[in-house]
This record gives sequence, C-alpha cells and structure tokens, in this order.
Amino acid sequence: MTSFANTVNPTPFSFFDSDTDFQTEADSLITFVKRKLGDDILSVELTNKQMWACLEESVLEYGSIVNTYQAQSQLMNLLGTATGSMTGSQDKYPRENFEFVLRRAEPYAMDAGLGGSYNSVSGSIDLIKNQQDYDIYDSLKDADGNLIFSSSANTQSTKMKIMEVFHYSPQAAYRFFDTTSAINYLNNEFSFESFTPETVFYVLPIFEDVLRGGQLDMSNRVRRSNYSYKIQGTKIRIYPKPTQDDPKNLFIQVGFAPDPLRPDYADATIYGVSGLSNVPFGRLTFSNINSMGRQWIRQYALSSAKELLGIVRSKFDQVPIPGSSLTLNGNDLVSAGREEKSNLTTQLREMLDTMTYSKLIANKAEEAENLQRILKGIPIPNGKAIIIG
Repeated sequence: MTSFANTVNPTPFSFFDSDTDFQTEADSLITFVKRKLGDDILSVELTNKQMWACLEESVLEYGSIVNTYQAQSQLMNLLGTATGSMTGSQDKYPRENFEFVLRRAEPYAMDAGLGGSYNSVSGSIDLIKNQQDYDIYDSLKDADGNLIFSSSANTQSTKMKIMEVFHYSPQAAYRFFDTTSAINYLNNEFSFESFTPETVFYVLPIFEDVLRGGQLDMSNRVRRSNYSYKIQGTKIRIYPKPTQDDPKNLFIQVGFAPDPLRPDYADATIYGVSGLSNVPFGRLTFSNINSMGRQWIRQYALSSAKELLGIVRSKFDQVPIPGSSLTLNGNDLVSAGREEKSNLTTQLREMLDTMTYSKLIANKAEEAENLQRILKGIPIPNGKAIIIG
C-alpha cells in the first residue's frame, strides 16, 4: 500500500499534508475504515485518496465547530480587532477587557455631556431687546459669526441636537450649614468652613461638601431662578424677555446626528472584527489536537467514508452474478453515514456548549454554592485547639 507521504496531492486542500502526525493518522485510517466496513469479506470500493479526503474533511469539521465555540466565548474581547491573519490565536486564552461594555455605554455618556465618540460645538445667539423667540438653525453662530449648522463642523447631518443651554442666573456662593449666616461666605473664602458661628467643630467627608454644593447649585438654578427656556422644533423661547439695549449672547452647546460608521476621530476598530463571520481564526493544528478530538475525527471520517461508499454502491443497485443478482446496500450506507455524522456533530456541539466561558463561570458559582451547603453540615468545633505532632 502506498503511504500518505509518498503520494502526490493525497488530499483535496492539502491543509495538513506536511503534518507528520496527520500523515501517520492517514496511513492508519486506511486499515481502520476498510476493516470497519467489512473489507475482509466484501471489497470496499474506496480509494486511498477518497478515505484521506474524508479524514481531511473530519479535521476541518472538528476545527470549525471548536473555533465557533471558542469565538463565541471570546467574541466580546475580539470585536474591533484587526481582521488580518490570526492563525494561532484560536489556541490562546485571552485577557478579558471592558472595551465592548464601554463602547456600548458611550451614547449614554455623550448624552450626559461626559464623553463619547462625537464632538459637540458651542455657539451663541445674539439676543435682541423684547424678542423671546429665535430659530437655532438661523441664529446660532460660532465665534467668527458663521452659522453653526452650515459650518465645516457639520459634515453630514441635517439635524442639530441641543446638548446644553447656558441660560441661568449667576451661581450663588455655597452655604454649607446655616443658609442664612453671613459667616459662611467667609468660610468659603478663607478655608475655615468646618466651623459655624457657634464655634462647633465638624469633621465631614469631602464628598458631603461636593454633594451639598451640587444640591444648592441646582436649587439656585431651578427654584430661585427666573431664567428658563423652552424648545419647540427649531425654535427656542427664552425667559425673561430681554430688556437691555446693549446686545447679549445666549450660549448653546449642540451636536449633530452621529454617523455610527464615521466617529469624529480615526477609529480603525470600525473596520475590525464585527461578528462571528470575520473572526480571523486559523485552522487547528492537527498535531495539537488531543486524543479526545482525534477519536471524534476518526469516527467522523469513518461515517463520511461510509456515506461515500454508499453513494458509490448506489450507482449499481444490483450486480448480476451467474444464475442470480447481488443487491448492494448503498442506500443503507448513505443513511447510516449521514445519521452518524449528524449525531457526532450534535454531541460535540452539546459538549462545547457547556464549556463556553459564561457557562464555566455559572458552573463554578453553582459549585461554590453546593460547597457552602456541604460545609454547613460540618459540626462546629468546641473551641479546643487540636495539636498534632
């Protein structure tokens, strides 16, 4: 029998032909398949290359299923990475990161004015005496007097979104303790805010001062301020009505409708991994596959060979022999081979489904809970130390 290594183009794709472990497996597979399909009694009408093709298909199928579940476990960490060659990455155990979570949270941060991937623009409206209503698209200008909406800052949008209107009375000084005591102004100015007029000393955490200051600032803006505004469509109405003859400016911060594929900075991750379809995992190296995987591959290769033999025999349903005819079992082999392949694939997928990273975490948590239940049944010692030695 011609060995695998001495055969020209032994497999259709030649992905594993140079792997010495695959070469050894391929030579042994010939004997395995023929004996399992009854070659000692009835000739198996398959060539060596056909059986080697079944072996190559089996390794590729095994690698495809394993890589799918590996990518499923790692996808959150791989999104946005380069789609070039990642051969070998399928065998690595990556570090977890929060890039996916932070990216999903960016829109909330942007709406809150705390970051995001898109810039905001500030401009102002020239207020006119006794005029309350202004069109933001026609009146909001930058420092050079150009309309914000038609400026170079707006490259793609036909809509502006108001982020913040700076229209409120000047901020009052914080009053930390007694809101009616004038000494609190001195407390803030001369850094002895831990005292009250009664000279009682207080030790307070910094966060309390910050929260109290934010509370009073918001109270001054909302409860004690007559300054307000109302937005309807493209119009903004301000209160109170401007009454001064000298021009005043109303400053407004706006943003434009964001294009998810064109953030305001060069983001190469936009063109990176976007899903399971373009995770650039390479093929599994056959020499690195353990005994469990190789046994699955052998069984799948046998089932593929059985299906292929059935297809060959189905071409001649009956073979004439002297005085009678011989009925071949081609259809039975095809059905049995396909059923076995389906069962093997289902078993492998079910096993891998229990081994994704999320399932491993859930299993570990359940194990910890069960361990706690067991430990609760252990008698509590009476407090006496047990000395050994």
